[in-house]
Amino acid sequence: MLSHGQVWAAIDALAERHSLSASGLARRAGLDSTAFNKSKRHSADGRPRWPSTESLAKIMEATGASLEELLDAMARPGAAAAARGAGVPAIPLLGFAQAGAGGFFDDAGFPVGQGWETVDFPHNPREGSYALKVQGDSMLPLYRDGDVLIVQPGAAVRRGDRVVVRTAGGEVMAKVLVRQTTAQIELLSLNPDHPNRQLSASEVEWIARIVWASQ
Repeated sequence: MLSHGQVWAAIDALAERHSLSASGLARRAGLDSTAFNKSKRHSADGRPRWPSTESLAKIMEATGASLEELLDAMARPGAAAAARGAGVPAIPLLGFAQAGAGGFFDDAGFPVGQGWETVDFPHNPREGSYALKVQGDSMLPLYRDGDVLIVQPGAAVRRGDRVVVRTAGGEVMAKVLVRQTTAQIELLSLNPDHPNRQLSASEVEWIARIVWASQ
């Protein structure tokens, strides 16, 4: 069973992962800036005060964190700090334009080849994870130019997940998965000024889930 301390430690870890204070995370999630303050974690009589499920949902939406990541942080308080202290290895980094050029991925979307830069990742990355740097404004308002997205190829993707898709023509895009069948994939644009996409399965080279964003 999760403890009161584990839940709040997970929120602190999520804030730190995005270079935010607890107040900054609350503001980004559209909550009162004091919602996650340490003084708010216990009532006046000392009883523990728990964050609401709505608050948790909002911070997951604001940071792009999955439920799996949040639960993992709750189950392993201090794991992120321990990993940093042990020296988590850097992971490969590409810009979106480079990712579309070819030669950097195998058929399943895992990183291969030469020319990769690297970036430090403040969390223990799964094997095969890599980073893509956002370029331009096509992913506003969620992702800005210069933001770094950590991508995990091979991870199961579900409706509502934020994903990176590479087409057979070399186009690389970050979208929200609406529906995926054996015949086609439907994608929702992160930027309302850009169209949603519907691609046939033959047009998609690979699809990978976004598991973290620097922002």
